Amino acid sequence: MGRIVLEKVQKKFGEVEVIPPLDLTIEDGEFTVFVGPSGCGKSTLLRLIAGLEDTTSGRIVIDDADATEVPPAKRGLAMVFQSYALYPHMSVRKNIAFPMKMAKMPEDEQNRRIEAAAKALNLTDYLDRKPGQLSGGQRQRVAIGRSIVREPSAFLFDEPLSNLDAALRVGMRLEISELHERLKTTMIYVTHDQVEAMTMADKIVVLRAGHIEQVGSPLELYHKPRNEFVAGFIGSPKMNIIHGEEAQKLGATGVGIRPEHIDVSKTDGMWKGRVGVAEHLGSDTFIHVHDTGLGEMITVRITGDIEARHGDTIYLTPQMDQLHKFDQQGLRVE
Repeated sequence: MGRIVLEKVQKKFGEVEVIPPLDLTIEDGEFTVFVGPSGCGKSTLLRLIAGLEDTTSGRIVIDDADATEVPPAKRGLAMVFQSYALYPHMSVRKNIAFPMKMAKMPEDEQNRRIEAAAKALNLTDYLDRKPGQLSGGQRQRVAIGRSIVREPSAFLFDEPLSNLDAALRVGMRLEISELHERLKTTMIYVTHDQVEAMTMADKIVVLRAGHIEQVGSPLELYHKPRNEFVAGFIGSPKMNIIHGEEAQKLGATGVGIRPEHIDVSKTDGMWKGRVGVAEHLGSDTFIHVHDTGLGEMITVRITGDIEARHGDTIYLTPQMDQLHKFDQQGLRVE
């Protein structure tokens, strides 16, 4: 079991409210990602669930039991931090075994769990090495292994891939997703990287200034953002948001259009502009278009074989059935 329910959970530091009262339910076995810009409260919220921060008010319920006042070690949760926090003088085996040793678990049970975790994380051949002999990705797997052997009801990940280079991040992202599929255990994952959120989550919780802006599946948030903030945050490159007279012509106070939903021509179109930077990624090219008269730079996504040079004149036409319309408060208009 690993169902976690937050009921009117609030957190203040002195007089400063960093998490206004919020409600959230994370179902057993779900992979839930907290995402948002720096300072939005996502790590604080995770620490409240873990018990590493005290709630100012509200309740945290884990598997139908009130855990609000329960100390971290008794909540049945395992946390994986951004830093690996491994003991450099201990082997991988001893690092993984450490929480079980502290709990005075029988040695044969320790060995069973170590072997199972090592197999799940492809660490079997590294059990006798020291952390200094491992790559960054391997060290993060050891930290995850140390959590797995506790057999928690939920795993809490606090930006675990931030210290890895781009290639390792992609690899570890896939490994954590595969691990979730094998273990079927609840996972809550904090990141500022919306690509991680989109590719890993069953459910995404978008936070801003401690408020939950939207909760939903990755595709729900991508195709039906509740407001302009979510529209601009989810997606890479982000959605183009247009205001002013041109938005009003299109029937709203604010209009969003994703880069892949803009048609490009060298001869005619709704908006004339000038090519700025063109990012060639092989199969795709992202063109940043200036001087359209829309007040904002417009990003478009085209197939990689279309020629677009810096300074070229280009014409853009949004696909009308793909427009996202927002009212004066920035809320979605259905």
